[in-house]
Amino acid sequence: MLFGCDFSSAPTTRKPIVLAIGEMAGADSVALTGLQRFATLEAWGEWLCDTPSWVGGFDFPFSLPRELVEHLKWPLEWAPLMAHYASLGRAEIRDTFAAFCAARPVGGKFAHRAADAPAGSSPSMKWVNPPVAFMLHAGVPPLVAAGASLPGLHVGGHEGRIALEAYPGLLARELIGRRSYKSDDLAKQTPERLVARTDLLAALEAGTTRLGLRLQLDAGQRAELLADARGDHIDAVLCLLQAAWGLQRAASPGPGYGLPVDFDPLEGWIVTA
Repeated sequence: MLFGCDFSSAPTTRKPIVLAIGEMAGADSVALTGLQRFATLEAWGEWLCDTPSWVGGFDFPFSLPRELVEHLKWPLEWAPLMAHYASLGRAEIRDTFAAFCAARPVGGKFAHRAADAPAGSSPSMKWVNPPVAFMLHAGVPPLVAAGASLPGLHVGGHEGRIALEAYPGLLARELIGRRSYKSDDLAKQTPERLVARTDLLAALEAGTTRLGLRLQLDAGQRAELLADARGDHIDAVLCLLQAAWGLQRAASPGPGYGLPVDFDPLEGWIVTA
């Protein structure tokens, strides 16, 4: 199974975790076959464990910046680092990272991973707007529990489950620039953002991306994606296409899946960055 995951560290019925499930349809197309939603982390984690094999693109960071980890004297190997991080509470994470930032100069408060610059992603230690530090904290342990392998970071116990770190903003910006296409704020769910979603989907269906992949949708799916003013469903689809690009390159050199041969095995990398 191939899917993209738009993640929430505190999902609810109103703001669920969304999976866009798809399949390769020839060499250069990805067909969306369904959308699935999970209102709890537990239900999402159970689905990962119950689904026999999958390649997924997940919209949350898989690790922390090496600079931060070294400063805090936390473990310098990925598995012990993630075990330590999972043992902390969110308040402790927030206070630890806030103290790190407070001691640094304006303009350089956060530590970054090497992938942040080419991907344009938020630092994975950020705890607000968006709270990706908490997404990492909530998201990685279920991947490990499912026996997933994270290429270049971790070899899991289930060879059929592959987790790739994805970032929908990277692909969206390639297609529509910095135009906003979504908002959780009802007052900001404007006609202009609907137009941006329409343009984004049209570009995905036309295959006008450097990934060389076209998205296949039916009319009902297109309407459903456009109607989601929060953008969670489109973000899951963007992650799906990134995962498909990685799957096409599963046998590439190094860790495979199109990832760089020599990325930092503590920090991880964002597929297609």
